[in-house]
Amino acid sequence: RRQLVIYRAFFEPGVYGWPEHACRGCSLGADMVGNLAHLNARDTTLAYASRAPQADIQRLKQRMDWKMPWYTITDSWDKDFGVDEWHGHNVFIHDGNRIFRTYFVNNRGDEAFGTVWSYLDVTPLGRQEVWEDSPEGYPQTQTYKWWNWHDNYEEGAAPDQRWVEVSDAGEAAFRNKNA
Repeated sequence: RRQLVIYRAFFEPGVYGWPEHACRGCSLGADMVGNLAHLNARDTTLAYASRAPQADIQRLKQRMDWKMPWYTITDSWDKDFGVDEWHGHNVFIHDGNRIFRTYFVNNRGDEAFGTVWSYLDVTPLGRQEVWEDSPEGYPQTQTYKWWNWHDNYEEGAAPDQRWVEVSDAGEAAFRNKNA
C-alpha cells in the first residue's frame, strides 16, 4: 500500500506487564483500532512495532484479539523516528522508490487515534473524497460512496449501486432540511 501509519507500542522486557501484557496505554490504543479493511481500501496500512520477539507478539495479539500487523524492532528505527522512549504515530508515503515521513505525533496527541477517520485524516492522501482540497492527481471518490462492509472490499470494484442510491437520498434529505 502507498501509505503507512506505524505506532510504536511498548511491549518488551522492562515494560510494566511484560511478558503477559503490553503497556496499559498502548493496549488501550490497540483495543480501539477498528477493522483494518477500511484503511486498506484507501491504500493505507496501519502497523504496530515494538522490541518484543515475534513469538511474544503473536501470543499477545491472539490473546487480545488484535488484528493489526505488528513488527519487531531490531535496529535503531524507534530512536531514529523519535519513539524510543515514548509512544507515537509516524506516517509515511512512498512515491515510487522514494519514502517520505509526512506526520508525527506522540505523547498526548496520539490518544485520539483508533478510527478509520482519525488515521486517514493524518495521511497525505487524506480520506480521498471529492470535498477535500487535494492536489491534481490525488485519488478521490465521491463522499460516502466507497464505504463497504469490511468483508466486501474488492480491488477495482465499482461502488454498490444500491448503496449509492441510499447515500444520495440521505445527502439530499440533509440538504433539503438545511435549505
